[in-house]
Amino acid sequence: MINIHNQTQLDTLKQEKEAILILFGGTNCGVCQTIKPQIETSFSDKFPTLTRVYINCEHTQEICAQHGVFSLPVVQVFFMGQKFIEEIRGFSLLALEQKIEQVFTKMNH
Repeated sequence: MINIHNQTQLDTLKQEKEAILILFGGTNCGVCQTIKPQIETSFSDKFPTLTRVYINCEHTQEICAQHGVFSLPVVQVFFMGQKFIEEIRGFSLLALEQKIEQVFTKMNH
């Protein structure tokens, strides 16, 4: 998972990569620390072209605020620079995986 420290890094990735999953989390967010390795492991196998990014909102509050993130965790998934999926706080990783799969399927047909 790529750690992002400023908006420029994130903007560059959005331009360069077809698909990006951003996990907005924090060091003191237990759920964030639990799902981070799960996203890394299962999503890297299932979606090899999905770039996985982590933003620590405790250190980069301005990026989180610019993306409307005010509670943790939040996952946003971008395809071709556009936000397609957003999950906030209590969400299922399986449901998230299914949503991503649906978008990938639509894009490849």
